[in-house]
Amino acid sequence: MVLVKGAVFTGRITKSVPLSLSVRHFSLLKGALSLLALNKTESDSTSANGGAGEHQLIPWDESPYEDLRTRAAFIRTKARCPTTGKSVNYVCPISGIPTHHDEAAWAGDVHYHDTKTYDLLKKVNLYEHDLRSGRKFDEFVFPGQQEKDCIPNMSNWDAFFYTRDFSPMNTEFNLAAASKVLTYPVTVASVFHRFSPYQQQTKKHAAGEALTLEGLKSLAALRYTLYPPYSKQDESSSIFKDRPMRIFIVGSKMESMLPGYVWKQFGYLFPETKFEFHFIGPECYFDPKTRSFGSTDQPHGRALVERFDEQITLHYHTQYFHELYEMGDLFPFDPYLDAFFLFHPGFATADEIHWNESLKGLLDSKCPIYITGYHEKDATREFDWLKKHPLSEEMDILMNLTENFFGSTKLDLVDINPTETFQANHNIFAVRGKRYHAIKK
Repeated sequence: MVLVKGAVFTGRITKSVPLSLSVRHFSLLKGALSLLALNKTESDSTSANGGAGEHQLIPWDESPYEDLRTRAAFIRTKARCPTTGKSVNYVCPISGIPTHHDEAAWAGDVHYHDTKTYDLLKKVNLYEHDLRSGRKFDEFVFPGQQEKDCIPNMSNWDAFFYTRDFSPMNTEFNLAAASKVLTYPVTVASVFHRFSPYQQQTKKHAAGEALTLEGLKSLAALRYTLYPPYSKQDESSSIFKDRPMRIFIVGSKMESMLPGYVWKQFGYLFPETKFEFHFIGPECYFDPKTRSFGSTDQPHGRALVERFDEQITLHYHTQYFHELYEMGDLFPFDPYLDAFFLFHPGFATADEIHWNESLKGLLDSKCPIYITGYHEKDATREFDWLKKHPLSEEMDILMNLTENFFGSTKLDLVDINPTETFQANHNIFAVRGKRYHAIKK
């Protein structure tokens, strides 16, 4: 069972991103996470092997949960053995997940054993069963507004959870579940925040030093809105915030399914600013009645607007971005008030034709565009697609490819390539349409 915005449904969602095959499908959990809020306390005991404690390793073929048995059957049907190229029929005895054609292929996979990929797959298995275990998920008891004197530490997950007074993340399972959901709002916040872990590049290229000079300029504009110069209380809002700040999440799917109280955690970090989150894409709206992704019931292609509170408003646009851009409904764009986030866009997938049409509008906005990837290889592929695009001369690099301090710690599995794991928002970089300065003649 999955809880998403009051809707209860089962299953999994997929998102296509290129790998060795032209299309691959990621199981991202249909909704925020598979949670059953039962009054079952979690054991504090943890084993030396990854903090597993009482978590029992159960092969997916024998799982008590139907969706995991279905995933195992899907792997056997669609995946190919990494060593023989044949169908997958053998279950790895260490991870409990089907990975190879037979025992000989499994034993002869040198890369699989040398890199201890089985340990990562074992974690995937344990995480998935933990989410369905019915334990009490204290990590989802989110904190409210902090006092102004309390400043959150945006260095990493541990510092953030501690200074924001979240429930203790005593095990890796607590951290994986919480970070899987919060990676989207907190990734955005970590970029915007005045105490952001991302700094300007130096010759030493220390961790987090990925911002370029143009990146600092774009952030300076956004922070001018988030942290306006000192002025009287009744003047600041009218001078610097003539409308809410807009955050456009283009090509959204999983992130658009998060309920408003998850995005409110972003709002708590910037209590003086109002925000509009615009989810854009044909799969950004999940209809709980039909249990499917599709268009909203709004007339004339208008956005479905859900107001969470006075600060946070969620807008759902089920068109592609280039269609909205041509309609002109989002104009005007303002680098002080607008920013774009593309979580795992998959530029070179079947959606490439739509990204080609949307890129010009994204660059013409002159607003920062932050892009994430599932892992370094995936993010590098996205970065290279942009650098080789005909419009590459019209863009500035704002942030070079770097690890995201607030990527999800939960490992997930590529179903059609079951020896590959990934983590949501593991890497991040940013671009913007080139701005030409006036020249005196």
